[in-house]
Amino acid sequence: MIAGSLFSSERQSFLSSKPLHSKSPLSLSTLIVLGSGGHTAEMLNLLYVLQKERFKPRYYIAAATDNMSLQKAHVFEDSLLGKETLEEVGGAEFMQIYRSREVGQSYITSVGTTLVAIAHALRLMIKIRPQVILCNGPGTCIPLCAIAFLFKVLGIKWSSIFYVESIARVKKLSLSGLLLYKLHMADQLFVQWPQLKEKYPRTHYVGRLM
Repeated sequence: MIAGSLFSSERQSFLSSKPLHSKSPLSLSTLIVLGSGGHTAEMLNLLYVLQKERFKPRYYIAAATDNMSLQKAHVFEDSLLGKETLEEVGGAEFMQIYRSREVGQSYITSVGTTLVAIAHALRLMIKIRPQVILCNGPGTCIPLCAIAFLFKVLGIKWSSIFYVESIARVKKLSLSGLLLYKLHMADQLFVQWPQLKEKYPRTHYVGRLM
């Protein structure tokens, strides 16, 4: 049973309030959602202290229009092999998913692209069946988390969802974080500022991680 943390350093060992699964295996397949800009930079900083031997294999997903994030993830995984064996760190796969809505896209046309994104997310989730979903803000995570949550409602408990809000969010949650919070999708939602914990009491305050 896992009652420990995703992250190994003392300052960042914060996933502890409940087990991921009632009978957790030695390793857990982990889906990592990347987003353009600062989202990927923050996620990779968190991954540096991830217990790689425990959370493997790792599946990286980014938007179809975001090639830079997957390139950075490739570099990160290559750096691990220079320090540890493949058996220790586990394998990694890199995938892309359609965006629900592009920047500047009208809300009317985004209805169709959202449906396409959800269908694509469903196919990926069935293929991967991740036991852990780790995300930190990009809208790309919403279809994936929604599918995982729907599976839970239907009694198919494949995934535990962990959401780490961006350090840039000081006074209120991002839209992605707010959706996961209000709809009770995330198993645990972490914030890096105490005022967010006061405003959203079901979150977990972990201090600044960057």
